[in-house]
Order: sequence, then structure tokens, then C-alpha cells
Amino acid sequence: MVQSARSRTALALYTTADGIQCHRTRLVLAAKGVSYDRVMVDPAKPPEDLLDLNPYGSTPTLVDRDLTLYNTAVVCEYLDERYPHPPLMPIDPLSRARLRLATVRIELDWLPEVDTIKAGGKPADAARKRLREHLLSALPLFKASRFFLNPEMSLTDCLVAPVVWRLPWLGVDLGREGKPILDYGERLFASQGYARSMTSEEKAMRP
Repeated sequence: MVQSARSRTALALYTTADGIQCHRTRLVLAAKGVSYDRVMVDPAKPPEDLLDLNPYGSTPTLVDRDLTLYNTAVVCEYLDERYPHPPLMPIDPLSRARLRLATVRIELDWLPEVDTIKAGGKPADAARKRLREHLLSALPLFKASRFFLNPEMSLTDCLVAPVVWRLPWLGVDLGREGKPILDYGERLFASQGYARSMTSEEKAMRP
């Protein structure tokens, strides 16, 4: 359910139209098959009700009845526990820790480059090169299993897939060497859940 203002349904997500962290959260919700109100936010003018709920006015912000959550990792892990089927994290602590660490590395290494590219100007070209290098250096992680470091889709895939989806839009060409990454992306993009997770702006990022 997509709405421009919050209604009276139990679950609502305040989200931007094209932010990777917001897309990540929407992909978790789609993978779980959860219905929710999608409240679109202009980052330049966050609505007053969001500022009342979240002192930082940041997105994504999740409202579940009387509970309000922000910080993407907190929101995504809550959703995985609140709606346990299908699970999006492995059972054993070692695998969970590896995926969490991989997520942190992506947030620290990949996402700043995406932001620099989106900002445009002279620094964007260098950021494209660095992002390409980050992705290609992670090739063994894409090759290790059907999904990113895991035989089943995980919360980490919900971050990786939106980055891979945006590569043509960002002007990042992985070439032949990056085929395992592109193949990984296509496996995820073909799912109905992935299609449900996107906004019209995100769909327009690829022809």
C-alpha cells in the first residue's frame, strides 16, 4: 500500500523515493510479504509528523502502532524478528556476525561513493572508479554462495541488491570481470518481492 500521508494502519514506513537505505528497508518488507503504508518523504522538507516521531527527521523511519524506530539496521533487524518467516538471517552466530560485518563494510566503503557520484561534479569520476574497485574486490563473496555470503537471501542482500541495481544509473561499468555480480543481481531482480520494493523513481533507473 502506497500513500502520501500516514493513515490509520498499524505499520507505516517513512521513506524517500530513491535512497539506498530506504530501498533496503522496503526490500525487507517485500521479502516478508508485509503490508504497510509507504509515506513518501522529501529529504529537503521532512513532514512535521516525521519530526514529531523521530528527532533526527531521518529516513527510513518505521512506525508500528506505538513503537517508532529509526536507524536502518535497527529497523531491518526488528522487521526480521517481528515477522520471522521467511527468516533473513542464518541461525548460527558465526554466519550472522559475518553478514553483519559485511553490511558495516558496505555502509562505510560503498555508500559514501554512491553519495559522491550522486552529488556530481569532478569528484564523481573518482568515486565511480573507487566504487567499481570495491565491488570487484568483493567478487569472492559473490562467488562463495548463491546469495551474498549465504545460501539463502539475507538482510545483507537487502542492502547489496539496491546498490547493484543502481550501477548503470550511477555510470559504473563492471565489465566482463563483474559478471558474477551482475548475475547475482539478476537473480534478485527477477523476484516479485524485488519489484514490490521499488518506487517509480527506482524503476526508472534501468530501461
